[in-house]
Amino acid sequence: MLDTIKNFLDTTGVAKLFIGEGVAPDFWWKTLIMWGIAFVLVYLAIVKKFEPLLLLPIAIGMLLANLPGANLIHTEFFFDDYYLTAEQIAAGEHVSLSVMLKEVFNNGGLIDILYLGVKLGIYPSLIFMGVGAMTDFTSLIANPKSLLMGAGAQLGVFVAFFGALLLGFSPMEAGSIGIIGGADGPTAILVTKTLAPHLLGAIAIAAYSYMALIPIIQPPFMRLLTTKKEREIVMTALRPVSKTELIIFPIVVTVVVAVIVPDAAPLIGFLMFGNLMNVCGVTDRLSKTAQNELMNIMTIFLGVSVGATANAENFLAPETLKIIVLGLTAFCISTCGGLITGKIMCFVTKGKINPLIGSAGVSAVPMAARVAQAEGQKANPANFLLMHAMGPNVAGVIGSAVAAGVFLSMFK
Repeated sequence: MLDTIKNFLDTTGVAKLFIGEGVAPDFWWKTLIMWGIAFVLVYLAIVKKFEPLLLLPIAIGMLLANLPGANLIHTEFFFDDYYLTAEQIAAGEHVSLSVMLKEVFNNGGLIDILYLGVKLGIYPSLIFMGVGAMTDFTSLIANPKSLLMGAGAQLGVFVAFFGALLLGFSPMEAGSIGIIGGADGPTAILVTKTLAPHLLGAIAIAAYSYMALIPIIQPPFMRLLTTKKEREIVMTALRPVSKTELIIFPIVVTVVVAVIVPDAAPLIGFLMFGNLMNVCGVTDRLSKTAQNELMNIMTIFLGVSVGATANAENFLAPETLKIIVLGLTAFCISTCGGLITGKIMCFVTKGKINPLIGSAGVSAVPMAARVAQAEGQKANPANFLLMHAMGPNVAGVIGSAVAAGVFLSMFK
């Protein structure tokens, strides 16, 4: 009887937290810190309503991954050094997918199986399909110059990339960190899972946190880089866009981008496929599924899986603080890049473009466009910039996917 009780006590989380076999002396307090971070994310999601559909699954994934003894995820299963010797890795060998799948299905936990959707690039692409089905490209088609502001807002991606190199990160890690500046969570996840999977938890949390804080981060830069007179500019109504243009646009963009940057095809292809289902008029059921049921399922799976990669060993490292700082820097510079491009276009067009819409060039759809609308109305209550800001906003989605394709083609 005593042996039974002892065996039970040895299997509890408390025992594994403090006195389990092989438990490091600092394991207990690192685990408590991770719980605290998870609770903060839950608070931000539920109480402050900061991107709750994203932050809540990420927070719960983080919490589940840091429960002692639960064994829901084994991140080591997804790295070559778990299967290969140092000599084999140095020789450029890689573990086959079949070996990895066998280990996951035989010895993995629930989140290990869910994480395969991240490892194989399934969730980000399907989420992009849902985003495409919900996105209206009318503003971009009516005003193609918006592409320039979307491109200008990618400035932070490359500034953060070079900054990460200066701070000692490898080129592959720097590419993953830089993409945070695009303010696009699925894109950041797709790049990071390929180039630097050990940084996935920190990068995903940074990317989604900054997306949630757009209404706080962007307005100070918008007021700093624009004059009141510029913010008051009322833009003329956009021209009507025909259904034919709406149908042709996603097909042409897919072909052009995929030919130039083939590694961007999974994101751009599914983004434009989702949009085509929405605008063609004959696949309403598929479009609604992509926008709702499929999008919600993928968001849950992606959030929990990515959050679960943030274990104490990987997350509580000096590199995490550097990533958070670099990510914030990238996001701020991207905002400034879009605003400066907007100011240049305002000057060139002799005041026909309100530079505030340039801040929407980061690809957080449609939040960044709403912030531009709010700032414009503060300066001039008769100002309605939302539809104009959606042009740079959706251009930023395309721009971040292209930037991701560039990094993947360079380093994978």
